[in-house]
Amino acid sequence: MVVTLPPLACPVRACGAPLARQARALVCPRAHTFDLARSGYVNLLQPQDRRSPRAGDTAEALDARARLAAAGVGRALTDEIVDRIRGWPFDAPPAVVDLGCGTGELLAAIADARPIVGTGLDLSTAAVERAARRRADLTWVVGNADRRLPFGDGTVDVVLSTHARRNAAECARVLKPDGRLLVAVPAPDDLVELRTRVMGESAPRARVEAVVAEHDRQFQVAARWTVRERRHLDLPALADLLRGTYRGARRSTSARVERLEPMTVTLESDVLVLVPRRR
Repeated sequence: MVVTLPPLACPVRACGAPLARQARALVCPRAHTFDLARSGYVNLLQPQDRRSPRAGDTAEALDARARLAAAGVGRALTDEIVDRIRGWPFDAPPAVVDLGCGTGELLAAIADARPIVGTGLDLSTAAVERAARRRADLTWVVGNADRRLPFGDGTVDVVLSTHARRNAAECARVLKPDGRLLVAVPAPDDLVELRTRVMGESAPRARVEAVVAEHDRQFQVAARWTVRERRHLDLPALADLLRGTYRGARRSTSARVERLEPMTVTLESDVLVLVPRRR
């Protein structure tokens, strides 16, 4: 299988030179070398990028999300994003970067819909390894999206951040002038039934205006919409939703979790397409 290497750049401080593949490693012209793992991913974390030796999501959370994905829970958002990107015109397969890619379901779905040069980046080595074992035709990187993104200036066509980390300045740096940044965040009614039942919270949580504000210096809004999905979930699926997506419940030892019964749950996301402001 031939894999087109995306526009990766050396993450070593004050370097940033392009990375090229040599045998089982990625190497920059200054001889900084990053070995490819047996499963095919590359770890580009620098010492200052890692706050914990076991950073990122746990295996338990990854397993829970995998079961939800296999059951189609959350598929509406994936399908909507794939449909949008499928329709965007590019002269060549676009370089698509998924920040906080997890185990790679979204990037894989996009690659199934159209040719791309895809890169998934996540802080969790366990997540990236699973993604690499599933889709060797894409590039998978262990990295910290809060730091400098390991891509050259103006080399990326599409950056994705779906319920994940955001880095406005770095996205603006790596995107081409006609590139697009797609951001999805939980909408006010996301998991409202579960939040009410478990944490006693029912007040809407609007996030989209904060996203617009934090990107306003570098980006302008090109499109905005909401994706809504309702699912009746049994107790195992609710447990997976708590493990994989609901951070408040991970911290909670409330007896309310033990009293949960099968229920209908709303999954709702606000989606923004942002384009770079003309300089």
